[in-house]
Amino acid sequence: MTDRPLSHDGVLERAFDLLDCFTADEPRISAAALAQRTGVAVSSVHRLLTKLLAAGFVEKVPPHSYAIGLKLWKVGELSPAMLELRESALPHMLHLYEATGENVQLAVIDGQTPTTARALYIARAVGPTSSPTLTRIGGSFPLHTTGVGKALLAAQDHTWLSDYIRGGLVSETRFSVTDGSELLRDLDKVRARGYAVTREEMTLGTASVAVAFDQVAFLPAAAIGIVSEVTRFREREFSAMVLAAAHQLHTVLSERFDR
Repeated sequence: MTDRPLSHDGVLERAFDLLDCFTADEPRISAAALAQRTGVAVSSVHRLLTKLLAAGFVEKVPPHSYAIGLKLWKVGELSPAMLELRESALPHMLHLYEATGENVQLAVIDGQTPTTARALYIARAVGPTSSPTLTRIGGSFPLHTTGVGKALLAAQDHTWLSDYIRGGLVSETRFSVTDGSELLRDLDKVRARGYAVTREEMTLGTASVAVAFDQVAFLPAAAIGIVSEVTRFREREFSAMVLAAAHQLHTVLSERFDR
């Protein structure tokens, strides 16, 4: 690989490419792995990392890896949309947790196009009685295998959904829906009853119910949901509580921002 000098624009673009490699599932990456994934020469990767280290956007993680730095986290926390949505939702999420003792999650759609779209988790309320899940704040998962994701999918139009399905429906468990026609039928049911349900489609042994609410002002459309063990999943009870919470949250957001 030829290590050619980069223009100022090229440096910025490559730096973004490096930062984009870090995910909630893989928060620590070596310089060699970054070079392989971005196609940037290792020597250039080291020079870029040196600049990012000096700015506080990445940090070294022993023995030979890098991770997102505190400075970049602080910058990300300044996003008004995510901050307002999360802070407005937390009281309602805590109320759901107190009533059920289960995982309560808030998610939005992340991705520039339908084929790259995923459910991005921006807030959680959990406790000692909550079921273990794979989800975490900042983590993203397939829309069609998660309750919040299906709720968000049900709000999309036919063209958007066709593009999403064309991108391929990955299977997380043997219960995941991977057929486009079956997914569309499932989404019709979501719209008819007002909430989404998944059973062991993302993680074996868990089930979820979720409700999406419309976009308010500059905030993104979001979905709130509960995840519990299948053995104690109470669809009728949980769905009623999540529907009420979604309605209350949307009302609060509308009164605050839709003026």
